[in-house]
Amino acid sequence: MKTLAILGATGSIGRNTLKIVAKFPDEFKVGVLAAKTNVALLAEQISRFKPELAVVFDDRGAHQLKARLPAGQDTQILFGPEAYQVAATWEGVDMVVGAMVGAAGLAPTLAAIEAGKDIALANKETLVMAGALVKAAVARQKVRLLPVDSEHSAIFQCLHGQRAEALDRLMLTASGGPFLKTPADQFDRLTPEQALKHPNWQMGAKITIDSATLMNKGLEVIEAHWLFEVPTERIEVVVHPQSIIHSMVAFCDGSILAQLGIPDMQGAIAYALSYPQRLPLGQPLPDLTRLGSLTFEAPDMRRFPCLKLALEACRQGGTLPAVLNAANEVAVAAFLERKLSFTAIPTVIEETMTAHLMDSSPDLAGIMAADQWARGRAQGIVEARGEKV
Repeated sequence: MKTLAILGATGSIGRNTLKIVAKFPDEFKVGVLAAKTNVALLAEQISRFKPELAVVFDDRGAHQLKARLPAGQDTQILFGPEAYQVAATWEGVDMVVGAMVGAAGLAPTLAAIEAGKDIALANKETLVMAGALVKAAVARQKVRLLPVDSEHSAIFQCLHGQRAEALDRLMLTASGGPFLKTPADQFDRLTPEQALKHPNWQMGAKITIDSATLMNKGLEVIEAHWLFEVPTERIEVVVHPQSIIHSMVAFCDGSILAQLGIPDMQGAIAYALSYPQRLPLGQPLPDLTRLGSLTFEAPDMRRFPCLKLALEACRQGGTLPAVLNAANEVAVAAFLERKLSFTAIPTVIEETMTAHLMDSSPDLAGIMAADQWARGRAQGIVEARGEKV
């Protein structure tokens, strides 16, 4: 029986994780649930899975949560930034599912590693911002860091049992998002509603916008760089609109191994939770005869410059990936609030990156300082543009 702490319980990854827990009650139990502000759903999850601890963002949310719980529910309720680290280090938890959105996931993940917890990582920003520090902590504490993103899970599966020296390159697949075939001269008029209609995946708002700009794929390149210790030049992005091949690995003999599955996150989550075993999920296989063909193309970095910016940040390293990530979070939030056009998202990011004085070997304090600087700088750029979309 493996006890889980699920950070980001009410998001897409968290909800799917709990579906797996419900399917396999003899394999997993929930010790901790943490969310931000979706108190109504968190209360339902607590009532069903009965964790020892639940965490929300603030005092108001904690009061609302307590009011929603049935009498006699003995789950302890905490709130605030420090509470997420308490959740990540809770005694008796074997594995922490890191599914918080954005930079907020970094500190709890590091705390969990230092506490000796295995990590099922869906929060790619943790490695984007502080890959070197995270990997050093994982090695020092001798814990497992297992990928939950479908692309990185696919690569992890394809590399299993292979010799490192046989690797040629990693091939991350991308759906291309909702605007793959949209003419560039229409990008200025794109709305949040259009950007949130992903053709294949059901995800949260921020990651869905990142998919539309291809920033999500850029962040995944940085994540893959740290997870698999492969230089940026040996990580290739391939647009695959059907989202059936989740990623591929090429080897020195010209062979390519691919991992296929329907576009559903439960397979990747379950593999991280149960590794090295596989759980009988009952998922349908891709109907290859109905699909007929699987197609591939190179990403167009002129139309989707966010990917190019992320690759550059990965090559330079230091504090620049943290700056890229912070500026992107600000720009995406502004787009969703109709304060920034779709085409201005990469502009805000690039201007913030250009203004940054990079630290090539930052400690955690330096990374967090760069993150905060970039947020302020990006917000200033957004406000100076004065857009209303």
